[in-house]
Amino acid sequence: MKRLFYGERVRLGAFHPEDAVALARWDQDTDYSRYLDSAPAVPRTEAKLKRWMDEETRGSAVFTFAIRTLDIDLLIGFIQIDGIMWNHRTGWVAIGIGEAEYRGRGYGYEAMQLALQFAFDEINLHRLQLTVFSYNLTAIALYEKLGFQREGIMRDALLRDGTRHDMLMYGMLRHEWVR
Repeated sequence: MKRLFYGERVRLGAFHPEDAVALARWDQDTDYSRYLDSAPAVPRTEAKLKRWMDEETRGSAVFTFAIRTLDIDLLIGFIQIDGIMWNHRTGWVAIGIGEAEYRGRGYGYEAMQLALQFAFDEINLHRLQLTVFSYNLTAIALYEKLGFQREGIMRDALLRDGTRHDMLMYGMLRHEWVR
């Protein structure tokens, strides 16, 4: 039987209280913040991030995982499956690689594969969806490589540094997932 949360280089696991230090450091990286969220890039305190980590583990429609390297057990990012509507078996997925030196090197791809396995095999979802900003070409390539299909465009949905950007909608159905 396959180990559910373990890949070749990363594993998905729980957050630890001391992880708030890394999360707060990532919030200082505006590249990270501006690729991850449409909200203003605002640093959060360790206390606020500890509350977030605690709150994200309470609901039955949210699964939040820390992404850690297998070799040195370093926290490099997170994956979240949320907004689950159990009656429809649908949910949203988001990923953030906070450690800059681990971006664009396949760690996010491997972590997303583990999250997709969890979503489709363990909690039996039928559909996952996500949004991505049109300027996040690395993430778009990742999602398309994983098999997500572009389903729509929210034109000029985001204003950054005086320039408008589109928000793209992607989705994947269980039968489209390539294990």
